Order: sequence, then structure tokens, then C-alpha cells
Amino acid sequence: MIEVEHLTKSYGKGRAVNDITFTVNKGEILGFLGPNGAGKTTTMRILTGYLPATAGTARIAGFDVFDQSMEVRKRIGYLPEQPPLYPEMSVADYLTFVARIKGVEADKTPGRVAEAMRMANIEDRRNDLIRKLSRGYKQRVGIAQAIVHNPDVVILDEPTVGLDPNQIIEVRRLIKSLAGDHTIILSTHILPEVEMTCDRVVIIHKGQIVAEDTPQNLASQRGGGQRIHLEVKGDAGQLQSSLAQVEGVSRVEVEPVESSGLLSVTLENDKGKDLRHVIASRLIGEGFELYELRAVNLSLEDIFRQLTTEETKEAQAA
Repeated sequence: MIEVEHLTKSYGKGRAVNDITFTVNKGEILGFLGPNGAGKTTTMRILTGYLPATAGTARIAGFDVFDQSMEVRKRIGYLPEQPPLYPEMSVADYLTFVARIKGVEADKTPGRVAEAMRMANIEDRRNDLIRKLSRGYKQRVGIAQAIVHNPDVVILDEPTVGLDPNQIIEVRRLIKSLAGDHTIILSTHILPEVEMTCDRVVIIHKGQIVAEDTPQNLASQRGGGQRIHLEVKGDAGQLQSSLAQVEGVSRVEVEPVESSGLLSVTLENDKGKDLRHVIASRLIGEGFELYELRAVNLSLEDIFRQLTTEETKEAQAA
């Protein structure tokens, strides 16, 4: 449904987007992740026809974003970082206006407006002026305008900004309900939101794609190492030194557990090595009291931090 090939956007000598390629299948929810300035918003603006690309191609539903821009715009719904609202209009009037400019037939407009309000859970605000709404409700009106014309593709840039926890849950349900009939790109900094909502993730850093996979597969893609959590009683310095000497251990962090007298230990080991039995034998043999030992899966946040900080660390090391 969405095909991006070698897309590049330059500003002078700098590149906000640098030769990226990815696809989004029909009915899929793609999480588009990256730190501030990574190129996420620029990519979305190119896909929606808001910005021209410097090089590369992008197609939505088979139509070229650059050469067939009007055909593309008929098939997408877009929620930018700042919802495109008219504050002096009522919610219902605004959504009616949006539906008409997006080509919804006059006899179908009231039904589409009612459906968009229902899905965004703003039916009780239909006659309120937009300027009087809270930030959270304005965001939901923005979501409603993105889906009012029932588009094939929905592009959402930070859709839960300004929402309270209950509203965030409602938006997640809305996004998941759109999947299947709609193809969705979701940009967000809230990583648990991606884990609970998205079928696949693209992580972009400094304008380039650094990872692409399902949230579940990204951990193994990042090298297959193991993270181990321990709770131990003993001297912190000796414990740190002992674990650091175990062959295959790449990192050790030791912190005291308040009021318990125990030490909380997180360590990472190299790919393909399960060191739990080695660590347990070593600690017990050296007189430490071992209270807990368990493997810990990498979270999406761990992977995101690894991918978006590795280059900085390598540069500092050099």
C-alpha cells in the first residue's frame, strides 16, 4: 500500500532524510520511531505531499506522491503534530467542512461526520466551538478529521499528545480498530504505545533507517545477547569485580536495594552464550548469597536507546 524507495530530503548540505527505503502492507500498522530531529516528520510530510523530496520515489495505493499528488491526497488522512483546526467553528461544522473539501459526497457527509465523531469519542462535543475545547479534545478532533473521508491510508504524527491516560487507551483502541481496512503509519515517542499497537516498527536515526522488524523480533535482531538480573548479598566492589571477570560478560551494573541489604545486579553477556549456570556457580563458590537470578528480555525502549546512541558512543570513543 505504501512504497518508499531511496527517499532523500536535503536542506543545503544537510540531509533530513537520507536514502530510506521501506514498505507498509495493506491493513498494517507501522510504528515510525526516532529521536527528535531524526527525520520522522519530514518523511510524513513528503508522503502526504506537503513537502517535495530531493530524490527517490514514494507511492501510495499505486499512485506516485510527486506526479499524482491529488490522487494520493484523496486516499490519505493526515494528523500532523499540530492539528489543522479552525477555532471559531463548531466540531460538527468543521468536520463537515473537511469532509466536503476531501471529496465526500453531499448525501454521505452527515453519516461520515457522525461516524468520525463516534470513533474519536467526541459526539458530546459536536456543537462546541473548537477554541473552547481542552487540548485533549482538540487532538481527538484532529484524529476525526484524518478519518472523516474513510481513507485507505492514515498517517498519525504523535496522535496522543495532550491526552490523559484514559484518552490514550481510547485512541489506541481506535487505531487498532482501523487496522485491516486501513493502512496506518504511527509516529510517537511513547514506546509502550508502539508495543501495544503496531504490527511492525521502523526506527530512524539521523535521517537513516537503523532497524525494521516486529517489536518482538527486534531484540534478537540486535545481536541475541542476554540480559540477566540478580539479587545478591555481599560486598558491592567485590561483586562487580567478580562478575566482570566472567568470560563473555560485556556489562555489569550493581545498585543497592533500599532497606533490604541486597544488591541489585544487571549484566549483559555476548551473543549465543547463556552464562546463568556459570554466574551462579561462581557467586556461590565465592561466598556470596544469591537470592534471585533470571533472564530479562530487552524492551523496545532498550533497543531504541541502543540504536539511537551507538553512533554517539562510537564517536566519543574515537
